[in-house]
Order: sequence, then C-alpha cells, then structure tokens
Amino acid sequence: MALACAAECPKGQAKTEAALVELEQAWAAALGRDDAAPVACMMADEFEEADVDGALHTRAQALEHIPHRRPGSNHLTEMRAYVSGDFGYLRGLNEVMDPSGKIVARVRFTDVFTYRDGRWQAILAHESLVGEASR
Repeated sequence: MALACAAECPKGQAKTEAALVELEQAWAAALGRDDAAPVACMMADEFEEADVDGALHTRAQALEHIPHRRPGSNHLTEMRAYVSGDFGYLRGLNEVMDPSGKIVARVRFTDVFTYRDGRWQAILAHESLVGEASR
C-alpha cells in the first residue's frame, strides 16, 4: 500500500503547528470514511501505536484495521500542536460518534511526527480512553 500511495502523498507541507492540525483533521476524516490510502501517506514506515487498551500496533496492523472500524465519525477538539525543526507533536481529544451522532467514546491522543520527504509523517501514536467520571 505504501508504494502505491507514495506518488500521491502531499509534498511541500509547511513546518507549522497549523499544518499538523490540518493533517490531524484529514486523518480523522479518512478514518471516518474507512479510507486507508491517505492515512498510509501520513504514517512513516516505522510508525507504532499504543491503542486505548494498551495494545501495540505496527503501521501495517493499524492500516489493516481501518476498513474494519465501526461506522461513525471523529470530532477532534482541544488540539495543541508543537513544532521544532523536523519534529512535531499534536495532542487532542477525539469524540468518537456513532452514525446517529451520539458520542460513544472520548479518546485523548498524542501523535508524534517527523518532517521527511517534504511532508509530515507520524512515527508514534498513543491513545487513552477518557471515562465519563474523569470529566
């Protein structure tokens, strides 16, 4: 999948916090469409993720899971980005909604990026489930 996507991946992205926020919004939208191709462009080959259950996933495993996600959408809030040279990270809150618009989960996330080949690529993701009692 990565080779097929490589020619279509964006180039010349700005090294700014706003670019990371835009990338994160595009990532969430692609997940809502079960569209792994744009997400593949956003993940570096060495990408790893720790999900809300604490399980670790490689890039291949994370991409393989996308078409099997439950129907719904992601609403990102509380996003804070930081960029220093070729390094950046973004933290935020994802309100996962079912097709009727009901919030079924709140997930605090941190994504770590490197700037490579003219674009931001995620190298690490961590998710934590936020329970109702903690609000």
